[in-house]
Amino acid sequence: MTKHEMIIPTYDDMLAAHMRIAPHIRRTPVRVSQHLNELTGASLFFKCENFQEPGAFKVRGAANAVFGLTDDQAKQGVATHSSGNHASCLSYAAMLRGIPCNVVMPRTAPQAKKDTVRRYGGKITECEPSTSSREATFARVQSETGGDFVHPYNDPRVIAGQGTCAKELMEQTDGLDMVVAPIGGGGMISGTCLTLATLAPDCQVIAAEPEQADDAYRSFKAGHIIADDAPKTIADGLLVPLKDLTWHFVSNHVSEIYTASDADIIDAMKLIWKHLRIVMEPSSAVPLAIILKNPEAFRGKRIGLIVTGGNVDLDRLPWLA
Repeated sequence: MTKHEMIIPTYDDMLAAHMRIAPHIRRTPVRVSQHLNELTGASLFFKCENFQEPGAFKVRGAANAVFGLTDDQAKQGVATHSSGNHASCLSYAAMLRGIPCNVVMPRTAPQAKKDTVRRYGGKITECEPSTSSREATFARVQSETGGDFVHPYNDPRVIAGQGTCAKELMEQTDGLDMVVAPIGGGGMISGTCLTLATLAPDCQVIAAEPEQADDAYRSFKAGHIIADDAPKTIADGLLVPLKDLTWHFVSNHVSEIYTASDADIIDAMKLIWKHLRIVMEPSSAVPLAIILKNPEAFRGKRIGLIVTGGNVDLDRLPWLA
């Protein structure tokens, strides 16, 4: 949706999004673990977006985009490209509104995520697992269907929707020093920056990224976007590069980006499954992984961690490989 790019969403847009999506999403709980607090030397507050109906935070941005369309705009439905969670969340929001949803997904996307898209009535066209193939395939699908393009993250409607998560997190905790969220394309991080810059300007926003898909980290250090075409990591939700709109928020508001190896991510994922007793996907474990890897940066702090999703293939858990 190029006509939306570089319209910078505002705090008021986030507040409007929260009102708009409230009937369609869950206000997810915040969980704590005494063991994980002792292990890290910090007070950790896990915002459980894996408890959303489609299993991921992306339902916030997707619902804001879908329910923000006029009846005329909605007639041809919506379309997107996604490695999984945005696809299922947009399909879910479109199903609630009763409009079609066309999705381009990498053929390598987890079967669990493809199944979820189809369950909500989304129509999948597969592409090769690269940014270039994804965008080329999507251009063809959109020209055939005419659906409104809801970009997975580089869309002001989506970023405003994702920002509602940090609003709830601040309301559910008694002040935080930091919020740590995973970073791929940067939609959740951008929404977090958007909200906290107004609501809690002293609260630092920290991004957590897989070492094997560390283009945001390298972009952050270089001062301009560096994009990888087809990185490979266990954190399949974090494979896409930053775009101009998310780079605006990352470059202006993120305090630091840390990376963790796939082994670190799997270890953190097992800890969360064991001690919070919740199902979450590898991408969601990256925040805890970077805290465990950099204890001196986080010790003694009150930290919100956004558990971004729980759509994991239970027959292919990473520690069983």
